[in-house]
Amino acid sequence: MIDVQRLAVLREVARHGSFNRAAEALHCTASAVSQQVAALERSLGASAVERSTRGVTLTETGRVLVEAADAIAAELAHTRERLDKLAAERTTLTVAAFASAGRRLLPGALAAFAAAHPEVELTILEAEPSESLPGVREGRVDLALCYHFDGPPPVRPGDRSGLDWTPLGADPMRVVLPAGHPAVLRHQERCEPPHLAELADQRWVLGCRQSAETFARHAELAGVELRIACTATDYEFAQSLVRAGIGVALIPEIGLVAHPELAALPLAEPSPRRHLGLALSRRRRGPAAQLAEELASLVADEARAPGRV
Repeated sequence: MIDVQRLAVLREVARHGSFNRAAEALHCTASAVSQQVAALERSLGASAVERSTRGVTLTETGRVLVEAADAIAAELAHTRERLDKLAAERTTLTVAAFASAGRRLLPGALAAFAAAHPEVELTILEAEPSESLPGVREGRVDLALCYHFDGPPPVRPGDRSGLDWTPLGADPMRVVLPAGHPAVLRHQERCEPPHLAELADQRWVLGCRQSAETFARHAELAGVELRIACTATDYEFAQSLVRAGIGVALIPEIGLVAHPELAALPLAEPSPRRHLGLALSRRRRGPAAQLAEELASLVADEARAPGRV
């Protein structure tokens, strides 16, 4: 088999008529060029160049090899042009989402979007709003799926940072208890949600550190002093601790995991809740911005579908 790299070296020798000038063009030594040509000749069993004090000239074998080298170089250049054109046409889209919404809302929307836009290169980041919102403002993220607790959204109308906020709806918090818990049985008998005060003696597992402050404020309003057994960063982990008998948990509806040993009940009002939304940059223009808006619309449809938030 002919070594393509050695063929390229021979091509430079033919172009410059000397090992020394070919070596300068290739940024190596004349000795290295001579060795490459000699190795090519040995592999073929024929001379490619004639050496003399006046320089080097191609043999008939050498001319055939250089013609092949020219054809290979032209084909590679054409391939490079095609690849550059493809790269220029490829649009990248970066989406950030927090974990529970990423599991429930993104897969369906992303599948529909990818099917409609196979040319778009998607990058998905798992990030809390404290990370994803600055990412949108700074142009590192095109679309952020976020949440906030009671109070104004993190992006207000006319936001000076250049963001738009599309609300997706409320994500109520549910108290998750063992299926045989007395509060579950009372709820089944009365068909009334339990009040936080009824659970004053419980140890609590919080599945999100960001929810702790909101929950503490609601507990204070209810006259309840919270006994925190664990503050986790994963709702599935928090619910596994409930199954283990460590305590009861406060989990947003979108983060619930169905399990026969657990029951998820609404809390009597006033109860804490999350609010979901999408953040887009008003400053971004062009195809990426349009695609981000299209994906945002798909996520919003997913969120409002039956059985969702």
